Amino acid sequence: MAKQKVAMLTAGGLAPCLSSAVGGLIERYTDIAPEIELVAYRSGYQGLLLGDSIEITKQMREQAHLLHRYGGSPIGNSRVKLTNAADCVKRGLVKEGANPLQVAAERLAADGVTILHTIGGDDTNTTAADLAAWLGANGYELTVVGLPKTVDNDIVPIRQSLGAWTAAEYGAAFFDNVSNEQSAAPRTLVVHEVMGRHCGWLTAATAQAYIKRTGGNDYPDGFMMNTQMKNIDGLYLPEIAFDLESEAARLKEIMDRSGFVTLFVSEGACLDAIVAEREAAGETVKRDAFGHVKIDTINVGGWFSKQMAALIGAERAMVQKSGYYARSAPANADDLRLIHSMVDLAVESALNHISGVTGHDEDQNGKLRTIEFPRIKGGKHFDIDQPWFGEVMATIGQIYKPA
Repeated sequence: MAKQKVAMLTAGGLAPCLSSAVGGLIERYTDIAPEIELVAYRSGYQGLLLGDSIEITKQMREQAHLLHRYGGSPIGNSRVKLTNAADCVKRGLVKEGANPLQVAAERLAADGVTILHTIGGDDTNTTAADLAAWLGANGYELTVVGLPKTVDNDIVPIRQSLGAWTAAEYGAAFFDNVSNEQSAAPRTLVVHEVMGRHCGWLTAATAQAYIKRTGGNDYPDGFMMNTQMKNIDGLYLPEIAFDLESEAARLKEIMDRSGFVTLFVSEGACLDAIVAEREAAGETVKRDAFGHVKIDTINVGGWFSKQMAALIGAERAMVQKSGYYARSAPANADDLRLIHSMVDLAVESALNHISGVTGHDEDQNGKLRTIEFPRIKGGKHFDIDQPWFGEVMATIGQIYKPA
């Protein structure tokens, strides 16, 4: 049997699963195939292009279990699109005229890598498929098995991506403290902006986790610190349509009655309308190497805050973003179980030369399997018809309809 060599990389934004997934892969290979050499490319595809790798030593294998305690990525991340040659040249990752896909593929071949594990979203994993295809066409066999990472939980056709449950839990904990700002000044509007460019799942799940977290609180009678102060008064997702004036009228009644209003907003809610509005005004909207709008330059939460504050008569308005806090957390117990099952399948598939992305396949009754790369896509929308979401909106008291 030919000598096997396994490489791994993490790419894209952070999620509360990267450290544990890396640790899990190291542990699993050490358990069942300790003779296989393990390396990691530093900072994702950037390290692959530059030939910057980390050898996983015996000591690192013995201490891999410690990685389950931490957030972030122990091998570093970056956002690099291998099919965007101009951006790779601009960043000094390849020379002028070079094809980054070819440079990366030739590096894998030169390093003797036979198995590549990519831990990332749809862009990360479909790029890995392109690498495998290029190498196969050029007589070099590479098995690529990806693990689905995104706090947005928006990968088609995967039911649950790694890290999303944890991000919701930590987003709820973040806002449990922030909500106390409602007591800092009269007629306060607090907007909680949650990550989610095209998919509102994380905002909805964070709201659900927050309601569960605060729903059983006991408060002393007669004070301003009460159930109403911890309420969510409005929730806005990319998948939900709403009329600004009618929503403002509803929220103004709440403000007049209680003295504060709390909104949960996906960072992608009304994004297209806001971008169109700015471009129509002659503004150039910045985009990343993947062509995505740089969402931090749009500030959807700020737009909601400005619009609603004026309409509901808020005297103080603030926007708080839980995204970086939530996505940098260590995996919780639910995600650790999910990571463990997906890692075991990823290693089994890799050793059997089956490429794809591990996940519970929504098109095959939620079966955990290695899903074929051509079926992996991003931008999956959140299904607002799910019963649990209806319960969340009933608790909020908001009438909603699909966008």
